[in-house]
Formats: sequence, structure tokens, C-alpha cells
Amino acid sequence: MPFMENDYQYIDPDYKYTGKSGVLRNLANIEDGKVLLAYESLKVSKRVEELFENPIKLKDADSLLTIHHYLFQDVYEWAGKIRTVNISKSGKPFFNGERFNTAFQYVDNLIAEYRKIKEGDKRQLSNKLAEILDSVNFLHPFREGNGRTQREFLRTLALEKNLILNLNPPDNQDVYNRYMLGTINGDIEQLSKLIFELISQPN
Repeated sequence: MPFMENDYQYIDPDYKYTGKSGVLRNLANIEDGKVLLAYESLKVSKRVEELFENPIKLKDADSLLTIHHYLFQDVYEWAGKIRTVNISKSGKPFFNGERFNTAFQYVDNLIAEYRKIKEGDKRQLSNKLAEILDSVNFLHPFREGNGRTQREFLRTLALEKNLILNLNPPDNQDVYNRYMLGTINGDIEQLSKLIFELISQPN
């Protein structure tokens, strides 16, 4: 069950993404929110499994768009496209979409710094991954699916250093709650500690 799932607010007076019912427009033309949630979960879970077998090779921050498109291609027409509405959660606004270009360049710099860290330095790698996660989460570049996209993005970055990282392990609500609290509060120290506990060498 998603943590604090219903605290999002969207500034979308023109109904760019939803009908007046509030349900996101989708490729299956589902108009019931609960049915859409189940349908989306089924389709995206299948795509997540595929990426576990064949991860997308990351180039830079723009690879977030590639991952999002892959995960949500069966559900939303706008999969892989930057949001055109502003979002807040628990009263805290995410990044203003009008300045995404500058923000993506900043994330590119963080990725470049991460790639310079030695493969075996798990502490420094965890710290930098936490910085990247915090920045990407604050951007929240998509109308829906930011968490799943950024977790796959972090998992793939970890693979570059021959590390396994799963920020949403099955049947572990504690890890998910700590991840959610860390991202909502922008607590890089908390995120770094969590990532350090979770990353491991492949068997």
C-alpha cells in the first residue's frame, strides 16, 4: 500500500491529464480510479520485471524519460513526457516545471560526480546516490509514476558500480516507509543511510 498516497495536489485547471472525475486519462479508457490503479500496477509491474532482466543503459538525466516511457507505455499516452502541471505533496511544492532544463543539468553534474567515485567505496556511492535521489524526487518530472521511475533509475546507477539496490523490496513496508519519509522531507542523510544498508554485491 503506498505511503501517504493521497496527499498529492495538482494545479491543472484545464484538465490536461484528467477528466472532471479526476481519473487520469489512459490508453485503456478506464474511468474508475480503483480499476485504473490495479490495471496500472499490473502493467507496470510486468515492465519492471523486464527491466530487471534488461536494464536501460543510462546516459544522463534524460534517461529518466526513457525509463518512464518504458514503464508506463501501456497505460498513458504521455509516458516519457515531462509534466505540464505543477505538483505539491503534503503542502510542499515540487520543482516548478518551467525550469526543468536547468534542473536536469544539475542532475547531470551529480551523475558525473557519482561516476568518478571508486567502485568499492560504498559509503561515498551511497551518499551520492542519496543526493541524486533527493534531486530527482524534488524535480518530480512526471504527472504520475515518479517514484517507480526514480527507483529504477537509482537501481540502474548502482549496477554501473556492480551493486544491487532495491528501494522497494517485496513485503518490507519499513524500507518503503523510510524511503518515502526521506524523499518527502528531503532528508539526504536518512536516504544515504538507507541506501548504504540496502546496497550489496551480486551473488
